[in-house]
Amino acid sequence: MIGVPDELVRLLELHRQEQGRERVRAAQEWQETGFVFTSPVGRPLVPSTDYGAWKQLLVDAKVRDGRLHDARHTAATVLLILGVPERVVMQIMGWSSTAMAARYQHVTGGILADVAQQVGGLIWEVAKTAEEDGPKGSAEAR
Repeated sequence: MIGVPDELVRLLELHRQEQGRERVRAAQEWQETGFVFTSPVGRPLVPSTDYGAWKQLLVDAKVRDGRLHDARHTAATVLLILGVPERVVMQIMGWSSTAMAARYQHVTGGILADVAQQVGGLIWEVAKTAEEDGPKGSAEAR
């Protein structure tokens, strides 16, 4: 079992409904394959068709060009940014080894900035608390 965001469930339901209409239009030409994403007659998608759709999606979204496989790296990095525990990431991504995290998850500038803020907050909060408590060994502290 995997968790699926409610928004994605709604989109998949809309896709299922559209596929049902395609099934009716295709009539006896429809081939039931069990795939979620198919050609208009139910056949598996041809990889070159998928490639073209991916490239068009990148253009439409106005993002840099990349391989479809790059989306796997993005997904793994998003899970890192969200702070998802490694064991859960492994389950979602289908990894059997933690070494895959080093290959797929990329530390971003945002992650480094967040860590810097956390460390800074810890150091300066401790220093601020020490200043408020006064110097150790002073008359006030005794």
